[in-house]
Amino acid sequence: QVQLVESGGGLVQAGGSLRLSCAASGRTFTNSGMGWFRQASGKEREVVSAINGSGGVTYYADSVKGRFTISRDNAKNTLYLQMNSLQPDDTAVYYCAARRFGAMVFRREQYDYWGQGTQVTVSS
Repeated sequence: QVQLVESGGGLVQAGGSLRLSCAASGRTFTNSGMGWFRQASGKEREVVSAINGSGGVTYYADSVKGRFTISRDNAKNTLYLQMNSLQPDDTAVYYCAARRFGAMVFRREQYDYWGQGTQVTVSS
């Protein structure tokens, strides 16, 4: 059974940092694109960042570019999201997602596996 388990969320003041982790189990995702999405209250789930299987190609939404960094450690089967200079608009539930196989993608319907989400709250 494939599982993605996020951790690292919490409450932080504006300007602060958090590092999210997503530990995968049940299979490896070395050849699969993975991504981070977020969903704020009352809004659609949106892509934050994505990464290809090797970790050499990344994508960032304009709203987080220059502040967030996505990375992966395939030896540990773990995806990360380093979030710096956090702002209240970053408040959301953050989800890890993985494809069964294939390149990095940006649309949520293209992902096959999802974590349960971790809450990030940024206070002003």
